[in-house]
Amino acid sequence: MLSDFERVYKFLKDNYNSDHFNGYLLPSFYEYAHTHSYFDHKLTHRFGLWEENSDIVGVACYEMRLGECIMAVKAGYEDLYPEMLTYGEKELSEEKDGSHTLTVYSTDKQGLDDLLTERGYEVCDTETITIYPYEKGFKELPLPEGFSMISLEDENDLKQIHACLWKGFNHGPNPDDDIDGRLLMQSAPRFNKELTTVIKAHNGDYACFAGMWEDTQNQYAYLEPLATVPEYRRMGLATIALMEGMKKSQKYGAKYCFGGQREFYGIIGFENVGKRIMWKKTWG
Repeated sequence: MLSDFERVYKFLKDNYNSDHFNGYLLPSFYEYAHTHSYFDHKLTHRFGLWEENSDIVGVACYEMRLGECIMAVKAGYEDLYPEMLTYGEKELSEEKDGSHTLTVYSTDKQGLDDLLTERGYEVCDTETITIYPYEKGFKELPLPEGFSMISLEDENDLKQIHACLWKGFNHGPNPDDDIDGRLLMQSAPRFNKELTTVIKAHNGDYACFAGMWEDTQNQYAYLEPLATVPEYRRMGLATIALMEGMKKSQKYGAKYCFGGQREFYGIIGFENVGKRIMWKKTWG
């Protein structure tokens, strides 16, 4: 991680906005992404920081790799967006065969539509932002017979974690040998083994994995990752593990949890609170 990582994390946490969600650059996601095996650690020096009196007031970075740009500013510094977008086009775009491509991620309430349209960007995709308000209570479902629930404080079998996530994200039946990638994902400063919930099958396999991150300052939890091995799906395991993770995060002060956009989340009670919009431009 760059020496500025903690400064950027603090900036995102101190300037978290529950209306437009920092362009969905949540501090918990920012930390999680830096430990993901798909994240390009080699080019984070291209991230742009804007400062005033040595304090960060804006950041432009990619989500996982070049070709992406997310911009977040301190309230009152929205006039930096045009300059930040120009920077993103220069430093964060992907170059291939003489052409540059950049996808800018924003939220529907961030106020970037006019700027991006003027610069020649077009909407290429949208995602729903969902949260589960804890005031709704938590669904109580029984574990299927022969299954048990643990946290990584109880047991932390990296080989089993890798197999569960590999199969759970539909990469195939035979995991590769990237166990170090799982160690990397547990290296984040605020990774919390207690908040991670695993459901074990009767044969000892990790059948379902639900990671959870907390932001005590802003009182929310962030779910990542959530996966169930195909042969154990449609048994309620993901719902059980997720509800358990949210209950545990409540002890850290969380009042709601961010989820995903699949139909599953709406079925178990997550609510739509906004949209994440992807704007794409190719030039050169």
